Amino acid sequence: MPELSILPQMVLSGMLIGFIYALVSVGLTLIYGVMDIVNFAHGEFLMLAMYVAFWLYALIGLDPLLSLPVSVLALFVVGVLTYKLVIQRVLHAPMSAQIFATFGLMVLLQNGAQFLWSPDYHLIQEPLLAGRVEFLGLYAGKPQLFAAVGALLTTGIVYWFIERTETGRALQAVAEDREAAALMGVNSDRTFALAWGIGAACVGVAGALLANYYYIFPTVGTVFVLVAFVAVALGGFGSVPGALLAGVIIGIVEVLAGLFIGPAYKEVIVYILYMVVVLIRPQGLLGEW
Repeated sequence: MPELSILPQMVLSGMLIGFIYALVSVGLTLIYGVMDIVNFAHGEFLMLAMYVAFWLYALIGLDPLLSLPVSVLALFVVGVLTYKLVIQRVLHAPMSAQIFATFGLMVLLQNGAQFLWSPDYHLIQEPLLAGRVEFLGLYAGKPQLFAAVGALLTTGIVYWFIERTETGRALQAVAEDREAAALMGVNSDRTFALAWGIGAACVGVAGALLANYYYIFPTVGTVFVLVAFVAVALGGFGSVPGALLAGVIIGIVEVLAGLFIGPAYKEVIVYILYMVVVLIRPQGLLGEW
């Protein structure tokens, strides 16, 4: 049995990674909430963002912290282009066609990355955010701490945008009833493209923040997107606060399960927790029918 004295440190570590899970989940839940489409290529968007940060560092020496705006803008464009070139063509098709479209995009991006950049692992050496900080006997790596703060701020901005701006209310209107929103003058096509752009931009932030301390390779998105799917369902489909809460819960549960049960079983415990919550509350923690 591990010493209970390390429990606060482990909870802190779980929260730090949980905020990253939450940020990846926010983009996913936003797209689903507006369009009822699950983007299976969401993890590959994260992978592209990490490669943007890596190549800007490798080619011109730009630190991931400084290249974050470039990553966000690049992924926003990727999201909009994905909607225009792929999703728009299957928007009114059966759900199976939409699933295969995003799944095919996932395979294309993964294999394209392996072809262009090889399956090798890359790591940014000596980023501006290096070392660790100590507070009340607890330690946190500066890159992880900054990533958690950035994820929390980004999630808050997205939530404010959706709830407090006219464009955000248009997103909610289209999500509620496309036909009624169109009658009120809301351009649903433009709104859908915006939702995909914002959803991808969220992983643009996550990718740039992760690139400070995490290995970069063509299938890195899979590591995070599987947990993001669970977080979206656990928090409630379409709920930004739910995705934030679920991401943090999953991060803490993963770390504690690895500590008290074993690293090999930490994901099993997460899925068991998800199943229990869904059986008791099918709409998720903060979701609504």
